[in-house]
Amino acid sequence: MKRNPFSSKAYIRTWLTHFNSNGPAISFPFLKGASFFKYPFFPLYINIGRNLTKGISYSLFNENITKEAENKVLLIYDVPEHWNNPENNTINEKIAIERIPQYPGFLIDLKPYKDLDSYMVQTFKRSSRYKLNKYKKKIESCFNINYRMFYGEINQEEYEIIFDEFETLLKKRFQQKGITNNNLDPAEWNFYKEVTYPMILEKDAALFVTYSENQIIGVTLNYVTNNALIDAITVFDIDYSKFNLGSVNIMKLIEWCLENQFDKLDFSKGYFDYKKRWSNMEYRFEYHLIYNKNAILPKTIAFAIKNYFIAKQFLRDKKLNDRIHRFKFLVNKSYTKQNMDTGFSFEDQIELSTDYQLKEVFLPIENNHSLKMALFEYVYLNNESINDLRTYKVTNLEDTYIFQTGSKTTKVQLQR
Repeated sequence: MKRNPFSSKAYIRTWLTHFNSNGPAISFPFLKGASFFKYPFFPLYINIGRNLTKGISYSLFNENITKEAENKVLLIYDVPEHWNNPENNTINEKIAIERIPQYPGFLIDLKPYKDLDSYMVQTFKRSSRYKLNKYKKKIESCFNINYRMFYGEINQEEYEIIFDEFETLLKKRFQQKGITNNNLDPAEWNFYKEVTYPMILEKDAALFVTYSENQIIGVTLNYVTNNALIDAITVFDIDYSKFNLGSVNIMKLIEWCLENQFDKLDFSKGYFDYKKRWSNMEYRFEYHLIYNKNAILPKTIAFAIKNYFIAKQFLRDKKLNDRIHRFKFLVNKSYTKQNMDTGFSFEDQIELSTDYQLKEVFLPIENNHSLKMALFEYVYLNNESINDLRTYKVTNLEDTYIFQTGSKTTKVQLQR
């Protein structure tokens, strides 16, 4: 059976503290790999972690299963179909296992590949490989980019800084998209922040962080199960969107996996185009119901739960959940919307006008989003390094700046 990070002591303890403070972890001798909490009022037992895990695996044994589960229903969320084969479990014939298909899952099986290049050759056409490698070269030539995987050790203070910036980038991203994100619900986020630190130390989780100079511009929360790295939550600074940081991030994760003898990079549950494009294996997450099929109450409860989840998946397939997230965002929004579309224009200068009164501007320029976007566009178009760029404000003209790189001088006019 798989070593599962969501069955670790740190995960179980922290989840119970945040979501089930009145009850203990419950285990059953006939089921190994998952612990449960009791749902109020009904003989229903749900796996600890509920829908916040990225995959649960378990095994069933015949020992006392009829007595232990006689009037109970066990609900296990998010069982990857390739992790479990309940038909092979040794169980009493009175016990039913209902498998309810839910989210699609995607992963890269890396076993056939010795390095990133061999994977790229087998997965993408030459033109696509050229573009993807160009993205990586572009961002690394324009900015002082470095990458770091925190796995097995991390300083508590550094961890706090990363997780705070992680939250900031997520909020910024979903404000731009105009939808809510469940991960940012305070209850969920506080749980993630508390549980991830001990899981990193135990090598059950890892944080992959991308820096531009010393500024965090990308974070991926990963979980580790046996020889697989599970990409759980990923976010990038949207100001760098032109540089295709998402594709670069995936290449770096593949590279890290192969260098550290991980043979799977799992994008986990939910459909996105990029998952389809990069993966070479698709699978399905299932919800499992285990109950005594000869007992009326468990059978009735299981029937109701099964049909509820079937209906929910039908609505999810119809994209209704996306509309709900957008509606909730509009109803609950409590932020001041930033103008992300502020424009600018460039004008090459043969020589600087003597009428310009110049004051040099030094990085970072986080408090001037319009200038930051103009600067990023400039280094992107001209394939310049930010290290070679000098920026001046024309103090006697409104919203006017000068970019200088080597022998080239460009006037920048911000348009508000």
